[in-house]
Amino acid sequence: MIVVAGEALIDLVPQGTGALAALQPALGGGPFNTAVALGRLGSPAAFCSRVSEDAFGEALLDRLSKTGVDVSSVQRGSEPTTLAVATVGADGSAAYSFYVDGTADRLFAASSALPSGTRAISFGTCSLVLEPGASAYEELMRRAAAQGVFTALDPNIRAGLIPDADAYRARFKSWLPSVSLLKLSEEDAAWLGGTPREWLAAGPAAVVITRGGDGLTAFTAEGGEYTVPGERVEVVDTIGAGDTVNAALLHGLAVRGALSVRALGELGRGGWTELLGFAARAAAVTCSRAGAEPPYAHELER
Repeated sequence: MIVVAGEALIDLVPQGTGALAALQPALGGGPFNTAVALGRLGSPAAFCSRVSEDAFGEALLDRLSKTGVDVSSVQRGSEPTTLAVATVGADGSAAYSFYVDGTADRLFAASSALPSGTRAISFGTCSLVLEPGASAYEELMRRAAAQGVFTALDPNIRAGLIPDADAYRARFKSWLPSVSLLKLSEEDAAWLGGTPREWLAAGPAAVVITRGGDGLTAFTAEGGEYTVPGERVEVVDTIGAGDTVNAALLHGLAVRGALSVRALGELGRGGWTELLGFAARAAAVTCSRAGAEPPYAHELER
């Protein structure tokens, strides 16, 4: 079982140009997208979050359940669902503004136990910024790591939600001793400051940097550095691409029996190249269609 902890929300995606373009609601949130992608790839997955009892919340849980994701650990609340208004650039890149005051997902409370059979747990995005939920997710991360659970982190920076950048950067560094696998985009890496080698020295066994169409690079604690190119595709938008990479990496490690710090160190060039290539192909499929629509396993067969 791979658990994904974090927010589920509604993306409002413009259907045209200009400030008053019609907005199409779409199910989203980085952790939500990661959980859906894991389910589509065939990995046993569970979602750990707090979801509204409103109609949007019901739709979010329905998508997870129909994808095969276990939602028994999801908390419910009467507060509204978070909304994220997307702006899609000419190159397909997406930026967001958020409506988060008093919403359900930021009121997550750390549970006393993880689902039975948990092998790995993934964190990231808004859930690690918005209090009081951020502290609860942080507590869950530290407890899981202390129990020997493989932990993955994708900070997926949304700078508009971070009131104190320096405080967040310090908090990010405090998480690293509890992280097995750190994945982040080159834009997030630049915003956070530091280098993969500095982050590895603080705790993770591997750091994966994504560079959009230019591919992915993995850095390992043993000194390895492995790069694969991106898959060429006509980009519709990049919504959910990074979340798909998260899921593809975790799924790929799971099928290799490599969800452990020691196993990451033993992958070697061949293992990492194969894993990163799989993640690149998965992200390309997501980019080839509108919204966060990650691939199914059969779409990645060669």
